Amino acid sequence: MTNEFHVRKFFAELIGTFWLVFAGCGSAVLAAKFPEVGIGLLGVAFAFGLSVLTMAYAIGHISGCHLNPAVTFGLTAGGRFPIGQILPYIVAQVLGAIAAAYLLFAIASGGPGFDVAQGFAANGYGDHSPGKYSLLSGFLSEFILTMMFLFIIMGSTHGKAPVGFAPIAIGLGLTLIHLIGIPITNVSVNPARSTGPALVVGGWALNQLWLFWLAPILGGIAGGLLYRFVVDRPEPEIVGYDKARVRQSRA
Repeated sequence: MTNEFHVRKFFAELIGTFWLVFAGCGSAVLAAKFPEVGIGLLGVAFAFGLSVLTMAYAIGHISGCHLNPAVTFGLTAGGRFPIGQILPYIVAQVLGAIAAAYLLFAIASGGPGFDVAQGFAANGYGDHSPGKYSLLSGFLSEFILTMMFLFIIMGSTHGKAPVGFAPIAIGLGLTLIHLIGIPITNVSVNPARSTGPALVVGGWALNQLWLFWLAPILGGIAGGLLYRFVVDRPEPEIVGYDKARVRQSRA
């Protein structure tokens, strides 16, 4: 039963990360600049936020809905996730992101004028930043935004937080993060999300991918530790959104 449960968590993370990348990056690739009715930066930001919000309600009770290696590391640093499950979670997240990116490429390449060299929602700095921001700007933004994302996640899933509203807070938090960071790096705060498009684009995107692993993971760990320092009492080890387990552990 235990092994079956872990397998279900693995596939929940794979499916959830697939949806985040397909919906979020798909909105940027397919809909952001669509003639006359494109959704623009605001629409892309909401697409990423909504992808997490919807999956949090769909699979939060199964896997915790991390969908992001930085979140997995951050929750471990915050005492909310077992270190022994980090690797399978990250493998599932990266596989889901890669599958989404290549399926999105197959769809997008069927449209007129599609050119993967235009970026394919890949993350970048310097000449490949939407606003031509430097490496330092990219690192700082990814670190700070991921740190605050973990702070939001830790707080909204705390046992004393209002029950049932964590996905809304987290989804809107990710939307806000994208409103801030899209001009800087296209926003990663998620190494898996960066890896899928980078593999499709290749070249410069793969050369710059290291930043979008390093900065978010460091930021996630910092956010988990920061919340652990601020919170008034420690939480038992939990996967993510399952507050019932928190309350049972206190009974």
